[in-house]
Amino acid sequence: MAAPSTLARVRERVERICASAEDDRVTRLSILEEIHRAVPFESYAWLLTDPETSVGTAPLADVPCLPELPELIRLKYLCGHNRWTRLSGLGLTHVPRSAHDVSSEPSQWSSFLMRYGVSDVASVVFRDRHGTWGWLDLWRSVPDSGFGDSEAALLIDLLRPVTAALRRCQANTFGLHSSDTEDRPGPVVLLLSSDLRVVSLTPQAHDYLRLLVPPAHDQAPIPAIAYNVAAQLLAVEADVDDNPPTARMHLAASTWVTARATRLDGTGPDDQRDIVVTIEQSSPAERVGVFARGFGLSPREGELIRHLLTGIDTREIARRMFVSEHTVQDYLKAIFAKTSARNRRTVLSRALGT
Repeated sequence: MAAPSTLARVRERVERICASAEDDRVTRLSILEEIHRAVPFESYAWLLTDPETSVGTAPLADVPCLPELPELIRLKYLCGHNRWTRLSGLGLTHVPRSAHDVSSEPSQWSSFLMRYGVSDVASVVFRDRHGTWGWLDLWRSVPDSGFGDSEAALLIDLLRPVTAALRRCQANTFGLHSSDTEDRPGPVVLLLSSDLRVVSLTPQAHDYLRLLVPPAHDQAPIPAIAYNVAAQLLAVEADVDDNPPTARMHLAASTWVTARATRLDGTGPDDQRDIVVTIEQSSPAERVGVFARGFGLSPREGELIRHLLTGIDTREIARRMFVSEHTVQDYLKAIFAKTSARNRRTVLSRALGT
């Protein structure tokens, strides 16, 4: 158990990291390094999420079961216990050593963790009033070494600054300049089996996947976002969660992409038909949705930006929003302040990546 002074230093260092956060990957790696000083763990999985659907996108993980990654993701999404979409902040799970250690048959998720010697899991969700920005699982593999009260308290204390940092990192992507990645053809399509094995994919898929999750040297890209939206489809079908199987994710430069999963039409039982995952550049409305949440815009401010997309003037916006033109101007001033933009054109340019 870490000393109180160690916990305090870790808390202070993480807050400093969060205050200057710009890149989500660098930020997460730095935070994990600090957390490990006070809350030891052997493995972890930290995913960003679509703020609206809570579906995982950009994974950062070090787990002992990479060959079984599709199964790991499938079971994680199908497990309702301490699921990030149900957590208010922190959830602790003790994994039985064997099926004989519990009075009832353990879940498939617990059985999977048992095989890799995991004894305890600390699950954290990073959520604010603007959306869900990520979730983190810390795995321990030492029996009888569950996460203590002081460790849990530290993780809870870090929720607010880390959540704010993750949201700001996503907002920062809207200030990046465009590049040739934005002319990539699409959509790309992957066909997955019901157990999330890749059956086939279009030629352009490898290029997208390498940008989404850069692989190690000389290794094939991992279709993590495809696994996640497909697993969410399975969760919806199993009534575990009702969020749609779709996720928006920053690709590169000012490009955002949207992944969707659906069952392939055909004969046979619904749950045995292959799953089609499409990945394509996000539409203007999809981009604006993340933009508004990332910069902490109010629902009415987000509605105003959607009206700006149509090119209508202030008078017509006021009529459609049932407010005065003066109120529209007040909303615009608030948007400019939150996004550091000087005018409507700049706001739309950043939101749309043009």
